[in-house]
Amino acid sequence: MAPADTRRRLALGTAIAAVATAGSLWFSLGLGLVPCTLCWYQRILMYPLVVVLGVAALDRRPDVYRTALPLALPGLGLAAYHSVLQATTARCTLAGPCAAVQWRAPVVGLTIPNLSLLAFSLLTLLLVATWLDGR
Repeated sequence: MAPADTRRRLALGTAIAAVATAGSLWFSLGLGLVPCTLCWYQRILMYPLVVVLGVAALDRRPDVYRTALPLALPGLGLAAYHSVLQATTARCTLAGPCAAVQWRAPVVGLTIPNLSLLAFSLLTLLLVATWLDGR
């Protein structure tokens, strides 16, 4: 794998994580939506990825998957669970309104957990591709 490919892939991952982080802050600070328990866990896993992937992109470090995948994979699982929970029930088992739809994208109809699932999926794909190219 060429170093330029690694740098582009990691820069794209940084951009995805940064947009997801900014979006979550906009939902809570801009729109005044209160994050549920599952949203908080997803934020805890997403926010450090901005820094981890950003530093890795600057250093062209393809071995960043060792640090980033342990954040992205649980985030992917939580976002998938949250999306399924929201689609199938009106209550959350973690003592919060996790299944409530507080916002829906006007054009495509994605909810906040769906957007988180999309971001974590893209990040996981980029990190796995980086890992496989480095082998």
